[in-house]
Amino acid sequence: MRCPRVTYRMAAPKTALAEPGTLAVFGFGAGSPDSDDPRWLGVALECFDAPAPLELWQVDGEVSCGRHGDVRWSAGGGWLFAAIELNESAVGDTQSATHQAYTQLRQFMSTRDERCVLRIWNYISDINHGDGDAERYKQFCDGRAAGLGDFFAAGFPAATAIGHHHHQPLLQIYLLASVDEGLAIENPRQVSAWRYPRQYGRTSPGFARAMLMPARDALAISGTAAVVGHASAHEGDLEAQLNETLTNLEALLATADMPAGFDTHSPLKAYVRHPVDAPRVRDVLQQRLPGVPVLLVHGDVCRRELLVEIDGWRFA
Repeated sequence: MRCPRVTYRMAAPKTALAEPGTLAVFGFGAGSPDSDDPRWLGVALECFDAPAPLELWQVDGEVSCGRHGDVRWSAGGGWLFAAIELNESAVGDTQSATHQAYTQLRQFMSTRDERCVLRIWNYISDINHGDGDAERYKQFCDGRAAGLGDFFAAGFPAATAIGHHHHQPLLQIYLLASVDEGLAIENPRQVSAWRYPRQYGRTSPGFARAMLMPARDALAISGTAAVVGHASAHEGDLEAQLNETLTNLEALLATADMPAGFDTHSPLKAYVRHPVDAPRVRDVLQQRLPGVPVLLVHGDVCRRELLVEIDGWRFA
């Protein structure tokens, strides 16, 4: 069962959604169009390129879609896209919203055959606000664990958690699941996230560093930054952090027995904390990853000292 094809494309949402096998379409930023199709999600991250391309997921097979409570979903070819978006101000706070969102997702997944969750994305308003255990990212981790219960008792999926700057306190979560299991991949240069020491919060982040898809034809790479062991590296040095991040990405590819490097079919996202840094990040990535499609967006990494994070795909 071939992995969904993931591409960036300049197109109208209506056109992309009408193509055969379209499982999901994502727009980025306040200027992206809107659609009431359950397969469409307007992501609350501003793109540094204008106009911003769409992100498309496409599968082999007919696609059905619908809504289940607050969850929007689509399925086809043995694959499932599910997403939920909650406004924190209507729920209470970050922890409560996350608890509610993950509870709904868990309940929805229990109704599906495609219940092997392989990859999750989490976009959180003001992710670094608050101190100590009151930081919003740590509150998110607490709420996620409570909402999931023992759903990932057999192992965590790959994941990303990034802060956005939308004017509304939106919590956006979406996932890719399959009828078949993938293979979780860890980075030998890093402590596994669920084994982080107490200094990173009451609840350790629950994610694998990457996930090899069921057919072993693609690697879904989690949000990856300049973390060595469990510590952030190169505080205040954008270029050194970027180089360390690329070293971590190569370590993941090697561990997964994927070809080294990235190519024109390997879409990546670079989340950049400070807009002023975006041109330098673009220049370095164009030098180090020539021809690789990289979507550059304004996003805050889960640790204040980290300036850039990269996730994406490597297809075999």
